[in-house]
Amino acid sequence: MTSPAPFAEIWRGPFLESVHTGHAVICDAKGDIIDAWGDPTLTVLPRSSSKMIQALPLIQSGAADAHRLGTEHLALACASHNAAAIHIDRVGKWMDHLGLGDDAFRCGPEQSRDREIREAQIRAYESPCQIHNNCSGKHAGFLTLASHLDAGPEYVDPDHPVQKACLDAFETVTGETSPGFGIDGCSAPNPAASLHGVARAMAHFAAAPDDSAEARLHQAMRLHPELVAGEDRACTDLMRATDGKVALKTGAEGFFIAILPERQMGIALKASCGTTRAAEAAIAALLVRLGALDADHPATRKYINAPIRNWRGIETGILKPAADLL
Repeated sequence: MTSPAPFAEIWRGPFLESVHTGHAVICDAKGDIIDAWGDPTLTVLPRSSSKMIQALPLIQSGAADAHRLGTEHLALACASHNAAAIHIDRVGKWMDHLGLGDDAFRCGPEQSRDREIREAQIRAYESPCQIHNNCSGKHAGFLTLASHLDAGPEYVDPDHPVQKACLDAFETVTGETSPGFGIDGCSAPNPAASLHGVARAMAHFAAAPDDSAEARLHQAMRLHPELVAGEDRACTDLMRATDGKVALKTGAEGFFIAILPERQMGIALKASCGTTRAAEAAIAALLVRLGALDADHPATRKYINAPIRNWRGIETGILKPAADLL
């Protein structure tokens, strides 16, 4: 196994205090590796970075068009959202359209990541609902597909037709037979693949024809970056900074993907330590490397060459991308 490569450096004053490492792959439209750091053969769980793959059956089955889903619905199906009003209002209307309530979800309740909603619920002694789960948009998509297939309510069961369709889509676009799956934070199966396979899948999305399911999904993500994550989130910040030319998606435990349609390239990366800041720094650095992101854009500077401040606001250090990524 190839050792992980440096991703990001944490400097405190003149001292190199910490180094984050990881693995990254950039693929072209044929699925061939253009550049790689660390081990491209590493078996990974892409976590929420694979949501656009899990949304493919929603379109390919005809369910999306049968239910007249628009670009906002498709963006939410790929989202790990903040459960702000712009997210839960839209998911709520989607569920109303399906004739379903919060109890139809199988993602579990989660405290909203939106401060205004979270604090309002605390003041009102209210508990969060499943719609506040950051994956509720993906699950609304699962429920739409389940309804279209006239399948049962336990749509997160690995043997359910919804999850079988998701696995088939995953193996098709990665070009691999998945060695297994883990259960994600939202209770849905999350298939494993090699890091190269995930990058190959993202390049497949990037090179797909404009009228394809793949293109419809990444176009929706790029059109509605605020729905894919939310304010002060790397996915939203960096998609805006690329003027909507790149689709980005984070995943738990230090995963990140990028889809670059104009370049017909895909990126997949995994921070070995599982930390978000390492993955965010690495994806921003690679986008700068490819000329898709301005290194001096204010959004970029939040994730690379970003000052580290203490509780008094004093600048104590800096987060730098590893030189080899740039």
